[in-house]
Amino acid sequence: MKTKYRYFGLLMLLLISIGCSKTITSAPDVTFTTITGQKIALKDLRGKPVIVTFWATDCPSCIEEIPHLIDLYTQYHGSGLEMIAVTMYYDPPNHVVDMTKAKQLPYNVALDLNSEHAEAFGGIMFTPSTFLIAPDGSVVKKEIGLFDLATMKTNIESLLKG
Repeated sequence: MKTKYRYFGLLMLLLISIGCSKTITSAPDVTFTTITGQKIALKDLRGKPVIVTFWATDCPSCIEEIPHLIDLYTQYHGSGLEMIAVTMYYDPPNHVVDMTKAKQLPYNVALDLNSEHAEAFGGIMFTPSTFLIAPDGSVVKKEIGLFDLATMKTNIESLLKG
């Protein structure tokens, strides 16, 4: 009986979260600052597919997803895919830097210290939240929670083929 109520509670939480987050159809005009100080304006990446993923160092699903993100970056960056992993405002910057080094993340990692990027992407409340942005700047996929690697690869490949 407890399990039934637990699943019901999780379902309600998911439905509330979906209702609370705004749907965006095009990439917002934001500029990220990476942990190395590099500025990346999302509008400057037009013409390329882009993955923007919101994560946290204390999020088990985010940690589980890192190998998939590395795989996507390694496989498709040479063909034009760009990737930015944005940490949540509550994530201490030193934890982000340490994990980036420990996991040898090859893609850009940005801080969102004031939650402005999370707000620009519709009010991100849960991690991981991943957006696939088409070369024209439209958001073609949004995933809350772990994404399916095979599906993401298919989506990226279709964007790369144009």
